[in-house]
Amino acid sequence: MTEEEQLEQSRRRILALRSDLYRYFVGKNEIIDLMTIAAIAQEPLLLVGQPGTAKSELVLKFTEAIGLSGTDYFEYMLTEFSEPSEILGALDLTGLRDGRFTRRSEGKLPVARVAFLDEIFNASSAILNVLLTILNERKYYDDGRPIPVPLNLLFAATNEIPDHARMAALRDRFCLKVESLSVRSLGVDGFENLIDAGLKNESWRHSRSQPWRAGIASLDDFLLAHKALLSQLGRVRIDPYDESETRDRHVFMRADVLATFRTLVETMAREHRIFVSDRKVVKLYKLLRAKAWLERSGEVLRSDLGLLAYLGNTLEQLAVLRHRIPQYLGS
Repeated sequence: MTEEEQLEQSRRRILALRSDLYRYFVGKNEIIDLMTIAAIAQEPLLLVGQPGTAKSELVLKFTEAIGLSGTDYFEYMLTEFSEPSEILGALDLTGLRDGRFTRRSEGKLPVARVAFLDEIFNASSAILNVLLTILNERKYYDDGRPIPVPLNLLFAATNEIPDHARMAALRDRFCLKVESLSVRSLGVDGFENLIDAGLKNESWRHSRSQPWRAGIASLDDFLLAHKALLSQLGRVRIDPYDESETRDRHVFMRADVLATFRTLVETMAREHRIFVSDRKVVKLYKLLRAKAWLERSGEVLRSDLGLLAYLGNTLEQLAVLRHRIPQYLGS
């Protein structure tokens, strides 16, 4: 089987996994879509919403569906009193006697492939510094030595997004943020479907059944997709005749779509005071490409730019963009 055929099979399995996960939630397809895209691009995703809106359940079922267990998965709820040892591992007492400040990281964030941090904005300054280094550089420091971490996916959740400056850097690391709304806001059908789905979940929990663990797709499928995506993104073809360069955006994003992308970013800053950093622009392009690959294994379309609706840094901004971005795109 060729690499292209393997990649296409992975794409189909990921699509099947996404469709299967739809069955276990009411009104959460939008979030499942974003989780899938973020997993392909290996970009962190922040779920925002009141308690009881299935944020943790979404992450749990997603990770279980791709077969994660043991040290490959780490989850933790942060509080204002949480210490670095709770996510990095306790100091090794044997090493301390020898003057070394090393940590026992087994079962903690430094060895996980996928992580879920609940109430992430409760992080103390010490934990915040650790998280920023892990998110930026995929490493942490142990006894002064940089240690690579194998983290591929990070999901986080919060009841609200704080606006104080101390968390600005952490907020910016999450290119995509999505609000998990109450199903009751969907009307009568949503209310009734919520009860039916909730009772099913109670039954599965009681019987210890996990039908979403169907083995449809695995983390390896997402890793293969990410590897292929990065390979394509970094490719530059040079014409031997005029030495002109053809880059990823020339092939997968038409000039008019790129112009709309740029206009929307500028409009968000000018009209809604939503600053999109240079880092976010690059990450968003990667996410757009991941979405286009998953949906059609092809170029980014104008409709894909709907991802910009998830760039808000507050709940108010997310609400504004949820309404305005479709209007700007004429959808």
